[in-house]
Amino acid sequence: MPPSPHLLPLLLLLLPSLFSFTHSSCDLSDRELLSRAFSSVSGFQNPRPAPGDDPSCAEIREIRLPTRNLSGTVSWMFLRNISTLRILDLSGNALEGSIPARFWSASSLREVNLSANRFGGALRVEPDPSGADPPPIKVLNLSGNRFTSAVGLSGFSGLQVLDLSRNDIGVVPVGLEDLKGLKHLDVSYNSMTGNFPKDFPPLAGLGFLNVSFNYFTGVVEPEVLKKFGSSAFIKAGSLNFSSSARDAASDGKKSKTKSRQGELKIGVTAAAASLVLFFLLAYVLYAVMRKRKGRKDGWNGEDPVASAAAAVGQEAGWVVDVRSTAPVVVFEKPLMELTFAELAAATSGFGGESLLAEGGRSGPAYHAVLPGDMHLVVRVLEAAREVDEREAASAFHDLARLRHPNLLPLIGYCIAGSEKLLLYEYMEKGDLHRWLHELPAACPDVEDRSNETWEIDHGEERRPSAAAPAAVGDWPTRHRIALGIARGLAFLHQVWSHSRQAMVHGHLVPTNILLDEDLEPRVADFGVATAAGTAEGDVYSYGVVVMELVTGRAGWSDAEIGWARTLVREGRAAEAVDPRLREWPEWEKEAVECLRVGYLCTAESLEKRPTMQQVVGLIKDVRPFSTAAATSSSSSSSH
Repeated sequence: MPPSPHLLPLLLLLLPSLFSFTHSSCDLSDRELLSRAFSSVSGFQNPRPAPGDDPSCAEIREIRLPTRNLSGTVSWMFLRNISTLRILDLSGNALEGSIPARFWSASSLREVNLSANRFGGALRVEPDPSGADPPPIKVLNLSGNRFTSAVGLSGFSGLQVLDLSRNDIGVVPVGLEDLKGLKHLDVSYNSMTGNFPKDFPPLAGLGFLNVSFNYFTGVVEPEVLKKFGSSAFIKAGSLNFSSSARDAASDGKKSKTKSRQGELKIGVTAAAASLVLFFLLAYVLYAVMRKRKGRKDGWNGEDPVASAAAAVGQEAGWVVDVRSTAPVVVFEKPLMELTFAELAAATSGFGGESLLAEGGRSGPAYHAVLPGDMHLVVRVLEAAREVDEREAASAFHDLARLRHPNLLPLIGYCIAGSEKLLLYEYMEKGDLHRWLHELPAACPDVEDRSNETWEIDHGEERRPSAAAPAAVGDWPTRHRIALGIARGLAFLHQVWSHSRQAMVHGHLVPTNILLDEDLEPRVADFGVATAAGTAEGDVYSYGVVVMELVTGRAGWSDAEIGWARTLVREGRAAEAVDPRLREWPEWEKEAVECLRVGYLCTAESLEKRPTMQQVVGLIKDVRPFSTAAATSSSSSSSH
């Protein structure tokens, strides 16, 4: 659908940031080539030149258009003629058609990501007839498409990352074995036949490999199995593991059996005494370390506290062996090598100190701090233990394709035995409930914003004093949060390109709405549990969230929802507005309008509730002149 008139000015301002330009004397216009390349693509907007720029001399170096709701066919040869193009990212759209072999001979391309689209047919790479050097592409991600074959991959001599997973490729791509410099290779979830490792690049140079869910034949040596893990060969065909590998596995089983028999002979009393002694020692060590350091201890690989926490998890019956080398799949960092054991270490053994949320409908969530100060949230899906490993992996890959500025994206997963763990970005600002109700009213952001300005009343600006920074009482921020939540839900409810199915959240509450550094909302906890509800149910829940944002009141029961609806119906909605918003008449007026939207969303009759797409328009109209400035981070969506 075309963007609304209010969104067009913002799109025109935002679109230049999606492209990277340099300037020099030139004969051809890269902008014109770009326009022609996407002339048959719905949803594409060609950026305007910056003031003072000569449109004929702007060189395009990067095109990044992931999850922009683009559909149609790309005219690839026009893109090929953009001689300075280095990075192309069109992932997560609904683009289709084949890619001509000559496109890959573009002289400057370094990274190409076309994943999660509908490209298909044969993937062919042909050398440049002029005898030019082979394409310098280092990263190529074509996963989640409909390619049926791949020929001439030897032309990508400099390739380091190749992802062909989740296509319909029937045989090992011709030329794959010639990619000597490859570091990361994923061909899982195809229907490939071929010989392993004969038809593959040198395994010594690979850091990551996944050939699961194919029909290969061949032999897997023990060192290969050890290097890549058993998860790299799940249902990969009729692969044989060498006798030494089988002997090692057999010896391992015998050792475990003897160990178990020995443990049973110890007796119940001795086992109980050992357990008590173990936890007592762990507690003493923990107390000493806390007293010495005066803070929480981090994991250093030898910390007995972490080991104790891991043991507690094992006693609870869900944590697998913390030494497990089950790999962690990180979608946007294919070269990142991470195992379950490292996740256990990063969460202090999934202990109470790292626990962010109890079980709930999706399972407990833990705060993980990885080397390099990388913060993640690890959610353990307790209800998914009996789910087939292949089905779970497929579902996780599908879920990862759901990308929208107002959704919390799935960035990775780990399947360790029967346990399934999901990885999400850690949001330091916390959730909406905490921001609205638990932080001090004068300073929810904890940062000094006394030098910032507020935009109010359609462009009028006032400078807040140090005692009254932009905070919980800031209506423009609350409105932006309401609009972002609506956009995220509307995206879920619409048909999305990969599965052609809509998705229902089923449990939209303030604690499932996280806030990023810019206080932009990210809807979380969708798609990982059976949503026992309907789209109309999500609309109702959204209406309650809007009431909470407007009134500043927590814990909404049916009686309180009825109270707010009565005030709106009787024309007394202003009485329900948060007193902190009444200092500004403009804010109070807009808050009342939003409360009326909440009234519509909570209608008893399902037929009378608006769709989330309609709600987006209603919320935007509440602040028609300032919506662009308040929602710039999510304006690139169609909502």
